[in-house]
This record gives sequence, C-alpha cells and structure tokens, in this order.
Amino acid sequence: MPISDEALTFLKPAHRNSFQDNDALADTVKAVLENVRGRGDAAVREYSQAFDKSDLERFEVSAEERTAIVSRMDQAARDDAEFAIARVRDFAERQRATMLPLEAEVLPGLHLGHRVIPIERVGAYVPGGRYPLLSAPVMTIVPARVAGCDEIVACLPPTAHPDMVAVCHLSGADRIFRIGGAQAIAAMAYGTESVPAVDKIFGPGNAYVNEAKRQVFGTVGIDQLAGPSEIYVVADHAGNAEMIATDLLAQAEHDVMTRVGLITTDRALAEATIVEVERQLTDLPTAGIAGQAWRDYGEVVLCANEAAMLAYSDRIAAEHLQVHTADPHATARKLRNYGSLFIGPLASVVYSDKCCGTNHTLPTLGTGRYTGGLWVGSYLKVCTHQWLEPQGVAAVAPPAVRQSAREGLEGHRRAAAFRAGHNRLGL
Repeated sequence: MPISDEALTFLKPAHRNSFQDNDALADTVKAVLENVRGRGDAAVREYSQAFDKSDLERFEVSAEERTAIVSRMDQAARDDAEFAIARVRDFAERQRATMLPLEAEVLPGLHLGHRVIPIERVGAYVPGGRYPLLSAPVMTIVPARVAGCDEIVACLPPTAHPDMVAVCHLSGADRIFRIGGAQAIAAMAYGTESVPAVDKIFGPGNAYVNEAKRQVFGTVGIDQLAGPSEIYVVADHAGNAEMIATDLLAQAEHDVMTRVGLITTDRALAEATIVEVERQLTDLPTAGIAGQAWRDYGEVVLCANEAAMLAYSDRIAAEHLQVHTADPHATARKLRNYGSLFIGPLASVVYSDKCCGTNHTLPTLGTGRYTGGLWVGSYLKVCTHQWLEPQGVAAVAPPAVRQSAREGLEGHRRAAAFRAGHNRLGL
C-alpha cells in the first residue's frame, strides 16, 4: 500500500540503520569456510582456540556426557524446558497435519501428485549469546524431530552454558558438537572428520554465523538470514504506554542492535511511551544493552490515520509485530507483512520467545515481505510426481510434440512422440 511521507511524523527517529550496520565480515568468513573445507577438524580446532579459547580435542558430546549434563540440570529449569518442548512439539504436529500428500487423476489416464518428504540430515546452530537462551535449541530441533528428519546435528559454542547442551538432548538432537561461529557452519556445510555434512542448516547466530550461512547457501540449504532482533507495536488510543514500553525494552535487551518501534495514530500515546521508556531504563538491570538499542535503533512514528499506520507497518515488516488497538483482531486482518503477529495486549512476544508453541526464529530486516518464520514445513520437501496410462499419453502427447517442434527441440519432440506411437496418433 503506498504511503506519503506527509502522513508520518517521527517523534523519535532511529539514528542508525540496521541494514548498513549488519554488513562487512565477508572476507573473514570466506577464509574460515575455505580453511575448514580444506583442512577439516584441524582448522575447526584452530578457530575454536582463537575465537572461543577452547582446546577441546574431541568436539562431540558423548552419550555419557549428555546423560550426566541432563542429570545435573536444575529441576525447575528442566521442567520449564520440557514444558516449552511439549508446546512447540504440539503446535508443530498440528502444522504437520495440514501438509498432506496429493494424488489426483487430473485427466483420464493422467495422474499427478506430490509427496511430503523429510529432509534427511539437518544441522541446528544453537547460539551461545550473553545468556543461556534455553528456548533456542527447542525452536530448531523439535520441529525437525516432528518433521521426521533422519538425523539432527546440533552445534553450539564450547562456551555455551551446560543447560544448552541438556536442552539440545531433551529436544531430540542425535549428535551434539561443541563448535561455534562460522567454523560450525563450515563444518556442517562441508563435513569434517568428526562432523557429518548436512543437507540444510537452521538457527540464528551472530553476524559471522549469518554471513557464513549466506556464503554456504547452495552447497546446503539454509532457513533464513537472521539480522538483529526486532519488535514493533501498532497502536491507537487504546494502547497502554507502560505496557508498550515494557515490551519494547524486553526485546531491546537482546542486543544493542535490536530494532524497536511504536507506530501509532495517537500522539498522546506516542509521547507517553517515549517518557515511559526512559523512566523504565533507570532501573532496568539490562539498561546498558536495551538503552543503547533504544537510542540507536528505536523509533516512534505518529501516523495521520489508520491507513498510514498499517502501510508503514507493512513497509517495516517487523520480525515481531504486536497489535494494541481497540479492535486488535480487525486490525490484524488488515496487516500482511510481519514475522509473527501478537494480537491484543495479552499476547506478549516473550511468551512466543520462550514457550507458548509458535516458533521464535523469524524473518528480520524487512524479509517478512516475502517469507514467514521457521516451522515444521521448513524441514520438509514437497516433491511432485506423475504417471500416465495410455489415455493420458493420448491427451498430452500431441500438444507436447507440437510445442517441441515449434521450439526447435527435436529431441524433445521425438521423446514425446515415441510413447504415443507415430502410427496410432499420426505424429
């Protein structure tokens, strides 16, 4: 939907641009990939020592280690992780049930169809991060298990919290490796003496991981290129400034490059939210991160009307989009570009981030304009097939023969005509 700049007033503009700030690194990552591809485990070991200060001789976490790590997990943390696993599994199973094989006789004797086939071996990159984000392995591993992938390989930095290894195990990883960064992506893409090459790589990471996924795409599949996290709220007069500020800062504490924003038709709400964000930053323990994200990438946009608000939201295509309007379901139906939609004030991004069941691996940097987030279908291939009886050949051969002749493709024409029989169909 077109939108005029006159319909937008930036009461708090962003001062930096995530599209530009998330670049560079390409040459460094290229060298890592080439070295791991050529030298395997030896190169992985060198990069692990250089980047993670790790001198592991053996990268894989053994079955005995996995059992021991899980047994040492705090019971409350394990219970919460298993709650999240159950919720994500349940939703993934419901999604999987919507993906059905197809068999149809579209003309007499012409049978077309498709199968829904799990990807054979997948890799899950599990970020270490500033905190042990126990939901991260749940989101990438559980849908793979539900999809029916034969083997799930997980890689996480050697510095990651032991509970991250435990949740990889509980989520269903077949093999777990203590390898992080671009070298992990290289190992999963190309294979090493220790790490098997996978068919598709999933999971977010830092800028080096993201760039590595971009460069190996083609050799393997990837889920998406994830930039810094994002949250935007669309709101009218019904919005609550304290709640909106709380939600913006909750996401902003992820990273200093997090994009946060309010898009509203109500000036009073916009101004109150700016004041409330600054007030909450005074006693937020993670204000060092969240405050910088707010200052650099936060924006508050006052829109002339609802149409402008919706159009600007669709232009941003935010990773997480919350709807705080008088009729949030009606507003939601008018929105089309987002990673995941949170309808109404009770639907917090945090619930999805952690445990409600929808996947938190979502498109960023405007890519919600053309793709959705990670889901069980990301681990499946829908592959077509066809088979013909004589009646079907009689229907499709004549136009196939004629089209091939018009295109000057004599080999095609002969292949189409051979099955039909020259004499019987007069071809």
